[in-house]
Amino acid sequence: MKLKGKQKRFLRAQAHHLNPIFSVGKNGLNQTWLAQLDGALQKRELIKINLQQSADETVEEVQAYIEDNTPIQVVQTIGRVLVLFQPASEEKYQDLSLQVKKLA
Repeated sequence: MKLKGKQKRFLRAQAHHLNPIFSVGKNGLNQTWLAQLDGALQKRELIKINLQQSADETVEEVQAYIEDNTPIQVVQTIGRVLVLFQPASEEKYQDLSLQVKKLA
């Protein structure tokens, strides 16, 4: 599902109080990291990640890598922090995605 402006605005507001739970460091981006990201999003639907100072990648490279290799959508980037959204596949975790669908 491609997010519209109103949906992104809602998700940004929901992510405001969140702290980053993943980071990109000197080990860079790989499939294992993406799998862990996907697993976290299956339970939370909305998370923040940050780029450490030692990371070789830029925010734009990380965003492109995530969006090209997964169904995860980058909702917002603030400095070195990215807000990510992916609807959960299990119904019991689909709180935010149901609210987002109502905004469509």
